[in-house]
Amino acid sequence: VKGLGTTADLPRLVRELGIDHVIITIGEIQRKEMRRLLEICQSVPVRARTIPGLYEILQGDVSISRFRDVRLEDLLEREVVEVDDGDLSGFLGRKAVMVTGAGGSIGSELCRQIARFGPSRLLLVERAEGALFTIHRELTGSWPDLPILPLLADVGDRSRMLALFAQHKPEIVAHAAAHKHVPMMESHPCEAIKNNVLATRVLAELAGEAGVECFILISSDKAVRPTSVMGASKRVTELVVQELDRRHSTRYVAVRFGNVMGSAGSVIPVFREQIEAGGPVTVTHPDMTRYFMTIPEASVLVLEAAAMGQGGEIFVLDMGEPVKVLDLAKRLIELSGYKPFEDIAIVFTGVRPGEKLFEELSLQGEDIA
Repeated sequence: VKGLGTTADLPRLVRELGIDHVIITIGEIQRKEMRRLLEICQSVPVRARTIPGLYEILQGDVSISRFRDVRLEDLLEREVVEVDDGDLSGFLGRKAVMVTGAGGSIGSELCRQIARFGPSRLLLVERAEGALFTIHRELTGSWPDLPILPLLADVGDRSRMLALFAQHKPEIVAHAAAHKHVPMMESHPCEAIKNNVLATRVLAELAGEAGVECFILISSDKAVRPTSVMGASKRVTELVVQELDRRHSTRYVAVRFGNVMGSAGSVIPVFREQIEAGGPVTVTHPDMTRYFMTIPEASVLVLEAAAMGQGGEIFVLDMGEPVKVLDLAKRLIELSGYKPFEDIAIVFTGVRPGEKLFEELSLQGEDIA
């Protein structure tokens, strides 16, 4: 097949040849170079697609012949955080690991990552039976030789969790079960406190009493100067585990996330649904900014914190500069082959209860790692 030109020739070639899709096939590509190619495609405009990443092919998730749409995480203003497999193999290998909220976006990815490092058994704690069935079926298909136990339970049920600790003796607990939707929790503050604070206290106390090696709490950047019930509940929970760290030999570590791309209830899936429906795409405020990270990055941060933490710290991922939600909406519209405000409308709906225009990652004087 004859080479027709360089990337600089793309606009001309698209016009002359009536191109509908551009497929990016560069195997090892930096984020900066990917953004440059996407900006060329967006300026035409033409829809851009790419081959899967090498790690996806090696893990058997996809084949080299399967093209995919460019994901929004390809536009992160930084390189994706890499994990030190050697450290995690030593930390997780031959350990009994419990993941709460195992059927959720973060919990399920945590389970996938942990399974790679050969734990002695993986304990999936989840109160939604459908979600538990789905993640258990997926994991047993991928790791048939790994003991994976689906445990239907509510982490706030002390007697049930006490029985599970006594029976299965977890050595590491990753606590991903929580209510996280900010406006929803403004309408249901009692549920936010019951699930995020009280249930976590029950679980964390049981972990300490059982002599668990490491308990890791998934927190949120919304815990910094909280203006919402959800954020306040997460801040209280951070204080709870820091206090328990002083009372037990268990290492208690908190991990503070930004917005996780593609997780349940996050803005990206909502934007995609709105674009597929022909719009409009709804943005709360033109100046709304957020820190963004991918689901694998969020999971890596949990495991890195568990391996590194001495106890009592709050870990925060360096997520680069915050991104305007409006800019994300525009990019996603362009990557779908449309022009923002022309083909797909963008409307501003107003800041929702409990939301801030910007988020912070830490407060001065905090023990941040």
